[in-house]
Amino acid sequence: MTSTAPNPVTGAPTTDAWGIDASWLDALDEEHTVAQATIDRLREVIGTPPEDLLDRAPIVARPGDALEVDLADVECEDGRTRQVDGELPEDFPLGYHRLRTPDGRSRRLIVSPGRCWLPEGWRAWGWAVQLYATRGRESWGIGDLGDLRTVREFAQAQGAGFVLVNPLHAVAPTPAQEDSPYLPATRRFRNPVYLRIAEVPGADAVDVEADAGRALNDGELIDRDAVWALKRRVLQRVFDAGVDEGPFRDWWWHEGQPLMDWATWCAIADEHGPDWHTWPEPLRDPRGSGVADFVTGHDREIAFHAWLQWLLDVQLKAATEGTTVIQDLPIGVAGGGADAWAWQDVLAQGVSVGAPPDAFNSQGQDWGSPPLVPWRLQAADYEPFIQSIRATMAGAGGLRVDHVMGLFRLWWVPAEGGAAEGAYVRYPHEDLLDIVALESHRAQAIVVGEDLGTVEDGVREAMAEHGILSYRLLWFEDDEPAQWPAEAMAAITTHDLPTVAGLWTGSDLAEQRERGLGTEEELERGRTSLLAHLGSVPEGASPAEAVEVAHRELATAPSTLLSATLDDALAEERRPNMPGANERPNWCLPLPVPTEELAAHPGVQAVAGVLSAGLHPVTTKGKVKSGKRSKSTGRSTRTKPR
Repeated sequence: MTSTAPNPVTGAPTTDAWGIDASWLDALDEEHTVAQATIDRLREVIGTPPEDLLDRAPIVARPGDALEVDLADVECEDGRTRQVDGELPEDFPLGYHRLRTPDGRSRRLIVSPGRCWLPEGWRAWGWAVQLYATRGRESWGIGDLGDLRTVREFAQAQGAGFVLVNPLHAVAPTPAQEDSPYLPATRRFRNPVYLRIAEVPGADAVDVEADAGRALNDGELIDRDAVWALKRRVLQRVFDAGVDEGPFRDWWWHEGQPLMDWATWCAIADEHGPDWHTWPEPLRDPRGSGVADFVTGHDREIAFHAWLQWLLDVQLKAATEGTTVIQDLPIGVAGGGADAWAWQDVLAQGVSVGAPPDAFNSQGQDWGSPPLVPWRLQAADYEPFIQSIRATMAGAGGLRVDHVMGLFRLWWVPAEGGAAEGAYVRYPHEDLLDIVALESHRAQAIVVGEDLGTVEDGVREAMAEHGILSYRLLWFEDDEPAQWPAEAMAAITTHDLPTVAGLWTGSDLAEQRERGLGTEEELERGRTSLLAHLGSVPEGASPAEAVEVAHRELATAPSTLLSATLDDALAEERRPNMPGANERPNWCLPLPVPTEELAAHPGVQAVAGVLSAGLHPVTTKGKVKSGKRSKSTGRSTRTKPR
């Protein structure tokens, strides 16, 4: 494997047989060459795929496509057998099938509609919510699924068509809780810290310590360790007192092996810690005899963690009923977590995902998640990716793919060096995009791709071809909102960037300065650049006035979705996360207004009124156009922090 192939997106001859790009362009279109030592190290990590990989890797196609094989039988998902000869009939069913050739070879056949589901002509506005921050009077120190229901209900009453929430994925069940929603232990299961304890079946029969729970709301910051310690103690008490296991066991049976793996990992983590690399050797292999023996002796502990997921499924469905709730899919998982344990043969060891040096961080960034090895992902029939996408879409009607460019390429950072010493590794993006489209079609879920950062040639065009909405920010766009594309979610800011009030008052700049996140010149230049996008705000305006004017500008965008943060509506000056500020309480800042009072807040009403004007969301389900493949061209760049 020493040849060099054209870059699959740009066509430039820079990608080698391992999928590694020998060079990369930054946001200023300056080319950088990757060190040979980095390339050699990544080749070692990636390894050599089996010679017959292309003969047994999944075929991802659309009805009417020509196939790579001639005569073959296809065992369809529904149990029927169909014969294909060189191409898929136009009426071939969508889904995951098994293709068998006359010579006895078998491979997965994935048939996709090619475009994500989106009701034709549908437009809507909605609230972007950091759920953990949205705590009400009945919360226990953190926003929960009961609070999400409250937000959903008042959003519906205001005319909103969706709610966008931070990742709700689970972390390790151990005492020291991970604060960042973007570094979960799994992308397939949810975090029980979001359970509303009073609504758990059987909670009324035990001491739920409600007063102690509500007292956690008095803290200025969200203390996940304290919240989880109390919630876990009460949940264990409810479970031990006896629960109606009929509905739960039926649900568990349908969830199958993935839930068993998750619950087993949790039970082992309770005894041996949250990083599977440090466990006793016999427990590191999820299919080994040591884990089988552990399961035999810990059935109640495993059932407890599975039960928590059933509760979350029930409460999430109640919280989202009748409204599209767009859930966020993180770029990866913790290297010691459950998904990394279950799929350790598919994940790269000794590297992590990050970003090259840019205007926000001259040293580059390391996000701490191990990447999937592209050829191993193919050899696994794309199952790790499929399960993650499917689980995050489930029960809510929407998906936001964090760093959607990662479906095309990811910046791999070797453990031995800094983030600046990494390189881009390519992924089979056409297959991955078609899988997203198939899962979107099945779940009837809209899909948004977070295409902020350096966006190379062809990415946005490929997203548009697959019906994935782009993500446009007032802070980043040079054009006025009225000129933004219709196939997009339009917003002002994100959790990683300044709020309108923080930018307008200068408090965000002051905090960056205090935390040493750049030189005075760099920080002033950054603020001046962002303030230029608030040019229509009159001098001397209050933060609340600046927020309203900014949203009036946003409301002129023809984009399919218009999104506003509750932080902005409340004129909150602190952003949820300030990348690079490691001592800051990132992801731990509660909103200043209880959930029950949000609907009546003047700022929330003002923003809702502005975005509602002229928007008439269509609630009926529209048709989905079939996808056509074409070569993508063009370039758009911007930079975002992590």
